Amino acid sequence: MSLSAFQTDADLTLTPLRQAIAAAHRRSEADAVTWLLHQITESSEWRSHTQTLARRLVEAVRTERRRASGVDALMHEFSLSSQEGVALMCLAEALLRIPDRATADRLIADKIGKGDWARHLGESPSLFVNAAAWGLLITGKLVATNSEQGLGAALTRLIAKGGEPLIRKGVDLAMRMLGEQFVAGQNIAEALANSRTLAQRGYRHSYDMLGEAALTAADAQTYFAAYEAALHAIGHAAAGRGIKDSPGISIKLSALHPRYVRAQRVRVLAELLPRLKSLTLLAKRYDIGLNIDAEESERLELSLDLIDALANDADLAGFNGIGVVVQAYQKRAPFVIDYLADLARRSDRKLMVRLVKGAYWDAEIKRTQVEGLCDYPVYTRKAHTDLSYLVCAQKLLALCDVIYPQFATHNAHTLAAIYTWAEQLGVTDYEFQCLHGMGETLYDQIVGNAHLNRLCRIYAPVGSHQTLLAYLVRRLLENGANSSFVNQLLDEKTSIDMLLADPIASARKSKSAAHPRIPLPRDLFGNTRRNSTGMDFNNEQTLAELTTRLSRFEKSTWQAIPLIAANCSIADTPLAIHNPADHADVVGYVLQTDAKICEVALTCSVEHAMDWQTVPAIERANLLCKAADRLEEHRIELMALAVREAGKTLPNALGEVREAVDFLRYYAQQIAREPVSMAWGTMLCISPWNFPLAIFIGQLSAALAAGNVVLAKPAEQTSLIAYRAVQLLHEAGIPHYAVQLLPGSGEHIGAQLVADARVRGVVFTGSTEVAQHINRTLADRMVRESCDIPFIAETGGQNVMIVDSSALPEQVVQDVLTSAFDSAGQRCSALRILLLQEDIADTVLTMLQGAMRELCIGDPSQLSTDIGPVIDEEARKNLQQHIDHMRTSNQTLH
Repeated sequence: MSLSAFQTDADLTLTPLRQAIAAAHRRSEADAVTWLLHQITESSEWRSHTQTLARRLVEAVRTERRRASGVDALMHEFSLSSQEGVALMCLAEALLRIPDRATADRLIADKIGKGDWARHLGESPSLFVNAAAWGLLITGKLVATNSEQGLGAALTRLIAKGGEPLIRKGVDLAMRMLGEQFVAGQNIAEALANSRTLAQRGYRHSYDMLGEAALTAADAQTYFAAYEAALHAIGHAAAGRGIKDSPGISIKLSALHPRYVRAQRVRVLAELLPRLKSLTLLAKRYDIGLNIDAEESERLELSLDLIDALANDADLAGFNGIGVVVQAYQKRAPFVIDYLADLARRSDRKLMVRLVKGAYWDAEIKRTQVEGLCDYPVYTRKAHTDLSYLVCAQKLLALCDVIYPQFATHNAHTLAAIYTWAEQLGVTDYEFQCLHGMGETLYDQIVGNAHLNRLCRIYAPVGSHQTLLAYLVRRLLENGANSSFVNQLLDEKTSIDMLLADPIASARKSKSAAHPRIPLPRDLFGNTRRNSTGMDFNNEQTLAELTTRLSRFEKSTWQAIPLIAANCSIADTPLAIHNPADHADVVGYVLQTDAKICEVALTCSVEHAMDWQTVPAIERANLLCKAADRLEEHRIELMALAVREAGKTLPNALGEVREAVDFLRYYAQQIAREPVSMAWGTMLCISPWNFPLAIFIGQLSAALAAGNVVLAKPAEQTSLIAYRAVQLLHEAGIPHYAVQLLPGSGEHIGAQLVADARVRGVVFTGSTEVAQHINRTLADRMVRESCDIPFIAETGGQNVMIVDSSALPEQVVQDVLTSAFDSAGQRCSALRILLLQEDIADTVLTMLQGAMRELCIGDPSQLSTDIGPVIDEEARKNLQQHIDHMRTSNQTLH
């Protein structure tokens, strides 16, 4: 391989401030919160003033609760803890997307028919909630029961005459009422017009053109054009009033590029940065603020690269309207603020910083668990996030020379704390922010000369009902939870003391510990087994370390020979194994098993079968766990082998190791929990090249756990990684006789072993054709030997995905890309057939083709590669023949 092998595009010259950001990402919650408690500055006077002001604000809101906005009241009335709240969320996310009546009717029946809408009638003073509840009550009764009970017979008959169209109309209207509470307008002109009344009362706005991450180049261009048009409209409306007194705009970087991910850093900097600069130049021209929204935590460091380049661009010198959103629920937040302050000084400008709590908490938790990372990037307790917010707020108030703070919060205690600190410090150059349709009852006590006379800017989404869907669900999840301040504010059952609990005191009470019901990823399975360890391919420190460690193996050569529990000479000529992505790269050499070695291995396995079977189950389990630990210790070497021998991308190579480790621990757990004997004797395990470590280890670990001795025959293409894995198992203490490795041809060695009477069972993963051949051989043996011979086979198939119109097209396309093209489509579980409802077929196919164009095909040792090579020339020829056949069949190919 070349010297540039294993390129993760890691920035090896991270500044100390960027190193601090990367390090904070991996810090434990206890350490992070302890650090926060040491940073916070508080006094008895501050606590007293904060509590007094916060209590006054909450009491005023509750007194004026009849003026609560529809969404505030809705959040309280239909909390996500109720069946009705979940139904509302599901409907709002899906119903408006469905073009056909049949699917809509079935969805309504499923979600509304189970709701108890009647009990909500009259429970809320908001006309909006009652109107929605009435509509949903009628609908729910119609689809939930075939009798006349629950509604008066006349009402039931009257509504029944309208049939399903009336139901659809009623539910659709209710959902649209909900949606209209969240958007300032369906286009920027309408939003600007609708905002005038609030602007006259002292509010300012930051408009967000609704939409999710772009998946195609066309999507990115559409979003760019929308931002551009919005900037012109906002700029004309601003009429030169300046950044603080004018409306501004909020943009999502993921909307401006279809591959806004760390692995595509070089491409993103080359392609996204010019688009971002163009929009920022427009904002400079009109002298309005442009805020760059925060997104998922894995994109943070990439966003800082873009913001750094933008701030240091000479064409933007002197412009103080560049804004950055910082999420307080991330452990890195205080260090990001330090970095931004330094950037402002280096670029000789003032930056705007919008401090938010964060909107992707549930997704961040789940992603971290799935990826097996060392700790969560976000806090697991709400009080810890609130504490982090206060620490960050103090930092921002102390940095007003280079930062214009924008505090986005709906929490009365947080608001009062910041206001009190600012008063004590004599700081006036800052603003508050809130979401459109939420929290205005709180900020009506803040804005204007008759109140606290502080500026509040409203984050105002702009877009159609269709573009609202994903945003709406996120806000429902974020603010509809039981612990949400928005949810509790209007709930008279929640005491004001509880509502205004001091997060500093709460953090001390919890002793900085993480939430006990949210275990770390490694402890996801409790005391039963430890989760495999992942790796964060978005963290700069991790990537730098990975690049260094992988480079040790970029020119290594390995060898594989039969590993048998007896001395036996090997006369075979070594077979060179070439990297499927670079045929000039010889990864290693394999000495094939011959008939003589097979005989020796079979004899040894029979002689020692009872030795392993009589090892206590708990001891077998412990050995498997030690083997798992051994694989994790050598995971970088195994990853390098998976890339160079099997053509795996770096994330797939890590997945190989993790799955192998999980198999070992899982079967150890099973046999330790239920130590029954399932030993047959000698088991032959025949594994494939598409999962050369995961399935290889999965097969033999199950057999070993059950008390069988194993003859392992790996795929010819991937014997090197199998050899190294068996070496590690032996080093962990598993006897050589318990696992013997027999690399060689399936046609010869595999066939000889399957036919041998000493093999008492076969585990196979591979083609259906070979599985059928093995099955016939074993069937003949069972007749001849008058005994049962277990055969466990996993083969490929025509895997199908069926999609109806209720599905979110963007999610469908992402899942199709992963299932069909990950591992170069060489998984037995890979998607082969996609069936789409006709109403959405054109939309989804157009999006899918556009997303396919954005995939990077190339050398799997590069982090930027999405799709590596197929395994060998035979596989390539088979695929090419299929493509040629499809062309002759007049099929449309992409």
